[in-house]
Amino acid sequence: MEAVRRVFDPTESSPGRFYGLLTATVVPRPIAWVSTESEDGVFNLAPYSFFTVASTNPPVVQFTSVGRKDSLRNIEQTGEFVINIATVRLMDQVNASSAPFSHDVDEFAEVGLHAEPSERVRPPRVAEAPASIECRLRRVIEVGDSFVVMGDVLALTVDPEVLAEDGMPDFAALGAASRLGRTEWGLTPRVRKLERPGSPV
Repeated sequence: MEAVRRVFDPTESSPGRFYGLLTATVVPRPIAWVSTESEDGVFNLAPYSFFTVASTNPPVVQFTSVGRKDSLRNIEQTGEFVINIATVRLMDQVNASSAPFSHDVDEFAEVGLHAEPSERVRPPRVAEAPASIECRLRRVIEVGDSFVVMGDVLALTVDPEVLAEDGMPDFAALGAASRLGRTEWGLTPRVRKLERPGSPV
């Protein structure tokens, strides 16, 4: 007997309700912990869980801002940003940095983190984060109530302690956190290795 699925139609739900349904379905989601600097030199830090790689050659990453927030304004003004990898160890600070602080507040200091100079861009990276991606703005695409921010990767910096013998970041050592639905967060999961199938002969 076939199971009957429940159908959720976005035209029959409030935007907030459907947002909840989407974010509880598209899981887990990696977190772009975005650090920026305003034209006045104020440091901003905020997490965004709509985040992925947009291109490998050239290397481009993207995150989505739901609404126009301080991170987006700073990026549009300065053309630069850093994506710090949010980890399980730093989950409380990542969550705290999502608060609606005033634009003139140094959010690194507010949540008890240290800003350290980046290698290629003006905004600082999170000293406590094991890896960061330094970006120059490529473009911003407005989509409905959101803004897709694409950045050219200028540098990827990684703490040697989370690098494996092959020189790549070790997933378990990196300890990345993820966002799930509601108020749920994902811890670093178990890993299973699978080789990709070869090309047809």
